[in-house]
Amino acid sequence: MDDAQFAAFAQWLSDAGLSGQDEATMVTEFCTRLVAGGVPLARGQVFIDTLHPVIGGRAFYWQAAQGATVARDYTTPTAEEELARWRRSAFYHMIETGSAVLRRRLTSESSKEFPFLAELHAAGMTDYFAVIDRFGRDGIIGEMDGVYSSWVSDAPQRFSDAQIATVRRLTPWLALAIKSATLGRIARTLVETYLGRDPGKRILEGSITRGKSTSLEAVLWFSDLRGYTHICDRVLPQEIIPFLNDYAETVISTIYEQGGDVLKLIGDGTLAMFTAEDRSGACKAALTAARKTMERIGEMRKRRGASGLPETDIYLGLHIGEVVYGNFGSHERLDFTVVGPAVNEVNRIANMCRLVDQPILISSDFHAALGPEQGLVSVGRYALRGVGGAQHLYTLEQPPNLERKAPVTE
Repeated sequence: MDDAQFAAFAQWLSDAGLSGQDEATMVTEFCTRLVAGGVPLARGQVFIDTLHPVIGGRAFYWQAAQGATVARDYTTPTAEEELARWRRSAFYHMIETGSAVLRRRLTSESSKEFPFLAELHAAGMTDYFAVIDRFGRDGIIGEMDGVYSSWVSDAPQRFSDAQIATVRRLTPWLALAIKSATLGRIARTLVETYLGRDPGKRILEGSITRGKSTSLEAVLWFSDLRGYTHICDRVLPQEIIPFLNDYAETVISTIYEQGGDVLKLIGDGTLAMFTAEDRSGACKAALTAARKTMERIGEMRKRRGASGLPETDIYLGLHIGEVVYGNFGSHERLDFTVVGPAVNEVNRIANMCRLVDQPILISSDFHAALGPEQGLVSVGRYALRGVGGAQHLYTLEQPPNLERKAPVTE
């Protein structure tokens, strides 16, 4: 590859990174261009860590036979077998020795060094080299200090030294483009995970000015766990987080399924909202989520109880009203959430569940907005603390089949 060809290749990588092209597409094009330039590439792999609550990073696998790249998430190895395999890998060897490049011509003898080399040799591969394009200390993502890649040939003549030098000159450009795409994905993941999908989207679109807000009508959901304080007092500390995670996963995933958005987790409580073009549509989505949540909570309680794990019900309040939605806080710490009397009211409604011994309570405003197909029944007229005027509260006409326990004092 002459200087002009290299410059064109590097320019394409720069443009791909700047335009936000996804990693798999870049890896496919990178490998295709190498083959077109005469590099006898049979397989290519690229690895980069990420910041994600579940996955450790993402790997991209390209094979000439398929002509496409497969993206797969991976987790940080924890099991002893996984750790042992990692310690026998070329990349682990490179980390331990501080090497940036490792090259092995694949023979029956050389394949004994690393187990995966024997697998490549058995598959008819003839040459292998791996590269680590390292980040600076302040640029590390997750636990990995750079972009890791490996390149394999099945040609009888193997890679030439000139071809390896060409790929080595290009991998830093690929690493930079991959890192750019990964950081964009990380930003989206983190803001949506920690702030909610809609707040995250708005923030990434530039809604980060302190005090910037909008008024809107929304269905509000506030739920918390029944007897949470009592449960914390009687279970082992290491059981609390798995307990909260199980319930949060059930509640949040069901809200998302019905188009809602979780705005805040407050200890064991969940604040969410539903919006739609018409008021009735938002109410129906929230009510469907409420029914499904109660059903799934009942199923989860049985599973946890059978395993001797702590379990409980949730209390849930539903309301509809005007809220102010936006950035609030100090210069150093902002929150993107909803505020206003309607938010206080849905919290008070959820707290009333304890008094009337109902798992779900629904406001008069929600009842009126829902429309004729309601399936709700009044539980009486109540005054809510801090809310002017008494109102009828409603619950499901046919509540979920949950095993109710005696009331627990928080």
